[in-house]
Amino acid sequence: MIRKFFKNINASEKLKAFTDKYRIPIEYLSANRKMVSKGVLIGLFIAFIPMPMQMLAVVGVIPFTRFNVPIAISMCWLSNPFTMPAMYYMEYLTGSFILGMETTPVEMTLEWFSHNIGNIFVPLYTGTAFYSIFGSLLGYYLVNHFWRSSVKKDNNSRKNSRN
Repeated sequence: MIRKFFKNINASEKLKAFTDKYRIPIEYLSANRKMVSKGVLIGLFIAFIPMPMQMLAVVGVIPFTRFNVPIAISMCWLSNPFTMPAMYYMEYLTGSFILGMETTPVEMTLEWFSHNIGNIFVPLYTGTAFYSIFGSLLGYYLVNHFWRSSVKKDNNSRKNSRN
C-alpha cells in the first residue's frame, strides 16, 4: 500500500513540473524502497540529536549521499517542541545508565540548565548516540521489511487473481 502511494506521487505531472521549474534533481524526491529507507535512516538519526536547525543538518547531508529528502525532513519533525523534553530526558537517563552515573533531578529552568550543563552533557550525548544509532537503524529495517512484505502481498494477490 505504501509503495502504491509513493508510486502515484512519483508519476505526478505536478511533481515533474515542480522539479523542472526549480531545477531539483529528481533523485532527491524518488520514492523507491532504497531512497525512502535511507531518508528514514538519516531523518531519525538527526531527529534524536539535541541541536537547533535539524532540518538544515538534513540538507547538509545531501551532497554526501542520495536519499528522499522530504521523508528525511519529515522524520526530523519527530523531535518537536512538545516531544523534545521527554526525548532528551529519556536520552539523559539512558546515557547515565550506560555510563553508570547517578542522575540528578532535572528542573525545567534556564538557571538549572546553565549551572548543570557540565554534569548532564556527557550522559545526554551518550544516550543520544544510543538512540540515534539504534532508532535510525530500526526505522531503516522496518521500512524495508514493510515495503518488501507489501510487494510480496501484491504479487500474491495478483497470482491469486489470475487463477
